[in-house]
Amino acid sequence: MSNRLSRKFTGIFSIAGFASLLCGLLLFSQASFADELAVVIKQGKEIVVDRKKGNCVACHIIEDEELPGTNGPPLIFMKQRFPDKRKLRERIYDSTAFNPNSLMPPFGRHGILTPEEVDKVVEYIYSL
Repeated sequence: MSNRLSRKFTGIFSIAGFASLLCGLLLFSQASFADELAVVIKQGKEIVVDRKKGNCVACHIIEDEELPGTNGPPLIFMKQRFPDKRKLRERIYDSTAFNPNSLMPPFGRHGILTPEEVDKVVEYIYSL
């Protein structure tokens, strides 16, 4: 094989190898992100059911939770109800900004939950 042809095949194989490595890294990155998101969702659920923190089940029906309240809407189909996740976060952070007469406490504004806890709750609620 000529030297020129050899370099051409080497270049093709190194591009294919790089592409393969890049695809592997992307798949690993996606799996890693999914694992991290699952942890955040689990932590969010813990806050949601914690009577000293979110205690969302006191007012909302949440699937698989016992003794749900009925003052708030059921927390179902959240992605359809809030296609923009930021709007859901804003509601949880300070529901009175949308309805001054809201029975829902302004969890973030009053410091009931930290901004990080609000984010975790949003991820859990958004997964419903």
